[in-house]
Amino acid sequence: MEIKRPAIAGTLESSDCQVMVQEGKGTIELTLESAVLNQYGNQILRTALETLKNLGVDSVRISIIDKGALDCTIKARIEAAVYRSLKQIDNLPWGGAIR
Repeated sequence: MEIKRPAIAGTLESSDCQVMVQEGKGTIELTLESAVLNQYGNQILRTALETLKNLGVDSVRISIIDKGALDCTIKARIEAAVYRSLKQIDNLPWGGAIR
């Protein structure tokens, strides 16, 4: 899956995260800002990379601003941002790529 245009999902509220995706240059460039970076930074990165892999995204600039989001929230925000970048709002593959 290829990122077509910049897109954003999520909020900066407590227990949420804001994810922004932009067209990449052949790699995954991930920046992470989190209040719990020292405690959960590695897990957040693993979750983000796994979600991108499941979606088939291998060229993206992705920025995550985490405010204590659970893994399921991080996954949902990444998926929403990726699909928004494609302007795909119908026929989302629930139960397929999205897990």
